[in-house]
Amino acid sequence: MKKLNVLFLAAFTTLAMQACNSSGKTNSTEVAQDSNSAKDTSGTKSSIDTTAKATGAVMKVDKDDADFAVKAGNDGMAEVQLAQLAQQKGVSTDVKAFAAKMITDHTKANTKLMALAKQKNITLPAALSNEEQKKIDEMSKKTGKDFDKAYVKDMVSDHDKDVKEFTDASKDLKDADLKSFAATTLPVLKMHQTMITAIDKKM
Repeated sequence: MKKLNVLFLAAFTTLAMQACNSSGKTNSTEVAQDSNSAKDTSGTKSSIDTTAKATGAVMKVDKDDADFAVKAGNDGMAEVQLAQLAQQKGVSTDVKAFAAKMITDHTKANTKLMALAKQKNITLPAALSNEEQKKIDEMSKKTGKDFDKAYVKDMVSDHDKDVKEFTDASKDLKDADLKSFAATTLPVLKMHQTMITAIDKKM
């Protein structure tokens, strides 16, 4: 009987995980967003519990600003890990040089964002989203010029999206510190976009 219970529990856990993965949402970002939703008081009109505020239970930005931080945190981690992979697997000197720049710049931006998140009581993803992890897993199977082409193509697409997101964030975010982070990071992302577009044209 115990064996049956263990087997049933294992099967249920597997199905639950598959259901989560097929729902289109990603576990690590979901966990962070759920945590931030629980700390969000921007939608309530009643006075905030001063005890909760004092203990840091209240998030100091609204949900939209926190969602930007969660996405930026996830994307920033992915950029660094992909760049580390490019340093190992890339064969083009341009790709390796770009990857080194990405590690330096995105590590710096990630550190700033983590400090801001701590200050504002925003929960950031503890690990990569399933989508980003899948991308890294697929990329790690490639070698040589195939890897270079796949990495460059992904970086062109990523930086087009990043530049748009950070441009919007630098205008639309309500929190002054997060808005400043987006505005000061944007020129770096635009520089990356210019660099990777030039590399892509050469390939």
